Amino acid sequence: MVTNTHSQWGMRLGTLVLWAAAGASVVYWGLRLSSRPSGVAVPVAAAAPAAPDAGALARLLGASPATAVVKAPVAAPSSRFALQGVLSGRSSGGGAALIAMDGKPARPYRIGAQVDAGLVLQSLGPRQAALGATVDGPTTVRLEMPPKG
Repeated sequence: MVTNTHSQWGMRLGTLVLWAAAGASVVYWGLRLSSRPSGVAVPVAAAAPAAPDAGALARLLGASPATAVVKAPVAAPSSRFALQGVLSGRSSGGGAALIAMDGKPARPYRIGAQVDAGLVLQSLGPRQAALGATVDGPTTVRLEMPPKG
């Protein structure tokens, strides 16, 4: 009787490989599950409770509204505008001014154009601009460019 030793060694080697893979898997998952997490858990901060609106609560309970109304301070017109540049048209009598309002980017305005509610560009000088209610009326705001520095 002839036995095939070649197939017995193949079966033994295959069994060894399967058991080695199973053992490696058990060791991997055992180490993975028993180790501490690498990141530190950050506790979640609770949001601060909203402060109740006393005025709304008073109206809800039937209180009459207060008669004194506090108005927000209005900035002086000259502090709202900043003259950035002047383009004078000497031969045409016209020109334009680059005026920034309330900290926004500067926009060009021609003489006679409305700059803001109730203010038009009246006239231009070498480094200044005059604003007023009408082109021919009195000047209410005089803007000057910042000195060269």
